[in-house]
Order: sequence, then structure tokens, then C-alpha cells
Amino acid sequence: MKAIQASDLKKTYKRGVRALDGLSLEVEAGTIFALLGPNGAGKSTTVKILTTLSRADSGEARVAGLDVVADAEAVRRSIGVVGQRPGLDGEATGRENLQMQAEIYGIGGAAQRTRVQELLERVGLAPAADRLAKTYSGGMQRRLDVALGLVHRPKVLFLDEPTTGLDPEARVELWQEIERLARDEEMTILLTTHYLEEADRLSSQLAIVDEGRVVAEGSPDDLKRDLHGDAVVIELAESPNGDATAALDQLPGVSELTLEGRVLRARAANGAAAIPAVITALEGRGLSIASATIARPSLDDVYLRHTGRSFQEADPYPKEIAA
Repeated sequence: MKAIQASDLKKTYKRGVRALDGLSLEVEAGTIFALLGPNGAGKSTTVKILTTLSRADSGEARVAGLDVVADAEAVRRSIGVVGQRPGLDGEATGRENLQMQAEIYGIGGAAQRTRVQELLERVGLAPAADRLAKTYSGGMQRRLDVALGLVHRPKVLFLDEPTTGLDPEARVELWQEIERLARDEEMTILLTTHYLEEADRLSSQLAIVDEGRVVAEGSPDDLKRDLHGDAVVIELAESPNGDATAALDQLPGVSELTLEGRVLRARAANGAAAIPAVITALEGRGLSIASATIARPSLDDVYLRHTGRSFQEADPYPKEIAA
């Protein structure tokens, strides 16, 4: 069963900024699905359309079997949304925030008290339940945000860049909570992220989004498995005057050459065997080598294969503090 279906979504903002350019995807019920892409790729616009907060210029989308335009109200009752910006009231306690959210969904009395306590315990906030939310750490506030999205037991939970701005320890804690949610609640979770490690760890399926389009889709392992051989990364001592890739064009077993500044990337059937020949060829062109490494395929390599540039080049924000 498909929990989310989107077909040929297109969206252009003012001044001709095209956010989505025919984006399509399908998400199986009960899975964690990641939209992976750099800032500005179209991930948040996709979530806004799927959660009825925006309309596509063209294309169709269904969530929990409901059309996001024709059945918008029913869609909103079926989903939970945790946006990039905190949705909590800092002047209320954690418990009060959850109580207010429950009231919005018509949950009161004993059912409300039970649900609020369940959620406080689930996200590890029971000891801090009666403190003002503004006194919570960043990680605690994000866990409260997730709890707010779960009050009405949604069928589908949307997490838009859920760990942006968190320190590494808080990020791992939230990853663990997301994994528990998917396992214990058996709900569908769609998360957007520009963290490669996050998508790799959490998602059973993912779609790589670039310039408003899905350029690759599948499980993280399958996408990496499609890249045969090793990734070879050569850092040159200085920027080359000409095309350094020309020095490697004739080397057997070396392919997919790209150059970004002083960093030369390639794929090789046997990275360890290829490195000496690569270094010799480059030095023969008068190029000095600062470092040379080999690695098994990663999602960064998948992104490079499908877009022609590395993820770091497409999304230059610091990976631990991107906002």
C-alpha cells in the first residue's frame, strides 16, 4: 500500500524561481522514506504540498489515500508535521504544549491525560514535563516538537530537516527516537534532510532530489551497490592549470572522472591497485599530490554519479551546524 504518491509536481515561485520541476515519488506504508538533497533542492516545497500548506502549479499528490487538494481537511487529520522551525510555545510547559495540541484535535478528559503522559515518557521528557519549554535544550525542544506531531496518532508523519541545528549528541538521540517511532508505532515517516549520514542510517528507501527533480531513488544499500568498485579521491597540492582529468583518461579500470578545485574524484574497479598508476600519471603531468584515499561507495558518490558534482559542492553549509 502506498502511503504517499506524488506525480509530476511542478511549482514556480515569484521571479521565475522553479522549486519543483516534475517531481514524482511513491512511499510504501510503514516505512521511513528520506528526501535527500542540498538546501534549495525542493524538499521543503514538496513537504508543503504534501501537507496541504501549498499547492502545486500542476501534478497530483495523495497522502494516506487522500487527494491533497480535494480532500485537504481529511489529509490534515491523517498526518503529523514537524517543521524546520519549532512549533512549540516557549512560555508554556512541555505538558501544557501537549495539552493544547490535544485540545486542537478534540482530545480531552482522561484520554488527553493518558495520551500526554504517554508522549512525555516516549520522548524522554517526563522529568521535565512541568518546566517551561523555553528552558529546554535544543534537543529537548525537537523531541517535544515530534511529540506534538504525534498527539492525534497520525498515519503519516512528516519531519522537515528534523535535526538541523542540533549538536551531534542530540542528533543521534533524535535518530534513535525516530527509529523507535517507526518500529513501535508502525507509521509512515517521510523526512527531508541534507545530512548524508542521516538518510543512510534512518531510511529504508530514499529519493535524491536535485533542482526540483528526483534524480535517483531506491534503498541506500542498493543505490551504493550500483556503483561498482571503489571511490578514489586525490587532493592536488595546488589547483591545476589545465584539465587534470586528461592525465587519467587512458588508464584502464578508471572512470567517472570529476575535478572540483584541487580535488580529483574517480571510480576504479580496484582502488588499491589503481592508486599507484593514478599518482604516476598525474605526476607525469607535473601535478603534485597532497593526499590520496580510497573508500567503498557512499551516498555522496551516488549523488556525484547522478548530478555531476559532490554533495559538499552542492550544499556548502557546515555539516554539523547547517541551518
